[in-house]
Amino acid sequence: MSPHSAAASASASASAEAGPGEVLRYTAFSTDPEGGNPAGVVLDATGLGDDAMLAIAAELGYSETAFLTAPPEGLGEPGRAFTVRYFSPKAEVPFCGHATVASAVALAERAGPGDLLFETRAGTVPVTVTEQDGALRATLTSVEPYVTEVGTQDVREALAALRWPATDLDPALPSRIAFAGARHLVLAAATRARLADLSYDFERLEKLMVRLDLTTIQLVWRESATVFHVRDPFPVGGVVEDPATGAAAAAFGAYARELGVVPGESALTLHQGADMGRPGVLTVELRPGDPRVRVAGTGARIPDRT
Repeated sequence: MSPHSAAASASASASAEAGPGEVLRYTAFSTDPEGGNPAGVVLDATGLGDDAMLAIAAELGYSETAFLTAPPEGLGEPGRAFTVRYFSPKAEVPFCGHATVASAVALAERAGPGDLLFETRAGTVPVTVTEQDGALRATLTSVEPYVTEVGTQDVREALAALRWPATDLDPALPSRIAFAGARHLVLAAATRARLADLSYDFERLEKLMVRLDLTTIQLVWRESATVFHVRDPFPVGGVVEDPATGAAAAAFGAYARELGVVPGESALTLHQGADMGRPGVLTVELRPGDPRVRVAGTGARIPDRT
């Protein structure tokens, strides 16, 4: 596809190239700047140390900000491969899906759609950006995932922190810890109303998550065979809730396949953010013979504040 796409041309007319250390703002998993999950994107983070990156992320206040620098030697095509680090307002995280999508869209606006490679703390993450109906859509491929059991007492503590009775869990979707770049505890709500009512003990849940090395709690309600609604408390990042969580979506795809919730070849639709007033849509693809999970979504530049 031509680099001179409609989306790339529109971006070029709207803003110049990002300078060193410049923080851009994009939303992921929506074409509406008021929807999806906002992320900070620093396309040239050369020279920024850990403290500086953390300070930028904290000042911006989004659930994550992505910082791009030169790739390891030999990784990918020049200009289309990068080292990426992700910081929440409180800490660095090994991988962030929505900031990956946001970064890929920002790069595609400048260099055109196509293939990208991101070297993250979790491993190498390929991303492909395409243009569909004038919108840029990024598909990331996760690192190899895993799913593990979680202790009964840990589930009880999570429910207590969430203020959920155990009877509000869906017995068809058992609790597990799933990883596809970061660890997430999957808890399934029996009803949409239960999922919609989220008021939890921030410090208590954060303490449990630190002990279990969790990035978010992936709360899920199943609408149909391939459609799910999800929410992601994120107290360890200093954020009450993440509006659209690509890393958790990838982990959930691994969970759903591992437990036989869906076939090994599936396309799942995850709705997230509606309860926060920032609706977004994440597509999760499972392919036979490939343990990795693909997560796709659109993205859009958030206009500068006036």
